[in-house]
Amino acid sequence: MNTASATAGQKFESGLTQGHKKVILASSLGTVFEWYDFYLYGSLAAIIAKQFFSGVNETTGFIFALLAFAAGFFVRPFGAAFFGSLGDRIGRKYTFLVTIVIMGLSTFLVGILPSYASIGVAAPIILIGLRLLQGLALGGEYGGAATYVAEHAPHGKRGLYTSFIQITATAGLFLSLLVILGCRVYLGNEAFEAWGWRIPFLVSIALLGVSVWIRMQLSESPLFQQMKSEGKVAKTPFRDSLFSSNGKLMLLALLGATAGQAVVWYGGQFYSLFFLTQTLKVDGTTANLLIAAALLLATPFFVVFGWLSDRIGRKKIVMLGCLLAALTYFPIFKGLTHYANPAVEEARASAPAVIHADPGKCSFMFDPIGKKVFTNSCDIAATALAKAGIPYTIEPALAGAVATVSIGDSRVAGYEGAGLSKDDGKAKSDAFGKELKGALTAAGYPEKADPSRINTPMVLLLLWILVLYVTMVYGPIAAWLVELFPTRIRYTSMSLPYHIGNGWFGGFLPTISFGLVAATGNMYQGLWYPIIIALMTFVIGSLFLRETKDVDITK
Repeated sequence: MNTASATAGQKFESGLTQGHKKVILASSLGTVFEWYDFYLYGSLAAIIAKQFFSGVNETTGFIFALLAFAAGFFVRPFGAAFFGSLGDRIGRKYTFLVTIVIMGLSTFLVGILPSYASIGVAAPIILIGLRLLQGLALGGEYGGAATYVAEHAPHGKRGLYTSFIQITATAGLFLSLLVILGCRVYLGNEAFEAWGWRIPFLVSIALLGVSVWIRMQLSESPLFQQMKSEGKVAKTPFRDSLFSSNGKLMLLALLGATAGQAVVWYGGQFYSLFFLTQTLKVDGTTANLLIAAALLLATPFFVVFGWLSDRIGRKKIVMLGCLLAALTYFPIFKGLTHYANPAVEEARASAPAVIHADPGKCSFMFDPIGKKVFTNSCDIAATALAKAGIPYTIEPALAGAVATVSIGDSRVAGYEGAGLSKDDGKAKSDAFGKELKGALTAAGYPEKADPSRINTPMVLLLLWILVLYVTMVYGPIAAWLVELFPTRIRYTSMSLPYHIGNGWFGGFLPTISFGLVAATGNMYQGLWYPIIIALMTFVIGSLFLRETKDVDITK
């Protein structure tokens, strides 16, 4: 072994020195800032829908904003392939610098991007372009950070030390929520929604400066230095990862680990926030505070489960988290309704909303391009109820009959919008809306959640349980993925299943789930998506993936 190789080996074998701990902390802080940039958009999806997708109806605009959010997730695997290959060929450190610069600049530009009202359709097009750049950068970030930390950590402590990287995603979300809340409180809701929402994006330029400085302090991974000095660096890591026996392992890691981890992650943190604000109509500030408190209380468990995985194994903890989430999501989200907005539950029990319509005339209420006009009476009624956040069912009526809406004993006649002039259409819509609102109010359906009736301790407890599941599936996942793959193609091999799982299975969860809710009128219908994926991962992971806690990653 030559001198460089010996030095690298000594650093690894001797465990983490104080200097190494500082380097790992610096890496983690940089990752926090990158996640902060990425999650600002998700936290502000409702406002962004109004700013950049105001040319379509409100329900479609919100779903379209979620699609733009998901666009960043869609390209994450491509970023993983490109930057993972780069990291396996030239090193972990330099890849870090590139990804953080792309992320920081893209986020800053969202903060200065003119709205739809100012530049029309160019605004959402540019916004989606910036989201794609963010997704590419994030696709190269996580695998590098996890690999870098794991390759510094001593044997028997990789779960513990990589768990600090796992905290960064939640910490980034928590930081974004704090900045948003601070701006809301200082500016007031009206000013914040008009222009103050841009401030958290603009702050990212300062975080970019700090992050670049931090990344400049990093030294290269000792295992990569050793591999480079021995001439064992992969020349084609992407091909070596995908088109070999390693490709089957990557597929199993995707379906049996990261897909379920992803839907539990986004279900417990993002979907719960959207459910509170969009479905239960809880005030945005209150919902953000509750989520932030749950994150704060649950965050230490990332480290707890990372540490525990060094003792009992990664696989057991991740599989248990997926199973618990799948079995308890329905009662937990029904509990959120009961404790956050009990008036909805009470009104639904005493005066259920039912649309009586010809089933053949009811459309799938999801328009991803925002151009479809819903003019039949069933769709008009469904749109009105969905916009008001009212759960409903559809019961068949005679073929060709104009839809009606029953709210308990009250009956509201619908109307057909086809063929009406603009003025007649507006008059019909106003009259229908006024009558429907009166019936809903009389039945006890609230326009917003009553703050005095929110059982804060119970809502917080349920949110904490959801985030606890997140810590179970996410705390050990980095160590598990690192240990599954060899050093020479590790960055690429772990990044691809991680980012396909989190980018596609997890990133599209809000869009798919809200599409299911809008299509059916059932406020809990969207939970089937994360439940099915989590159960799939539980079965595949339990049967086909091995435990890795005792693997020697130097080989």
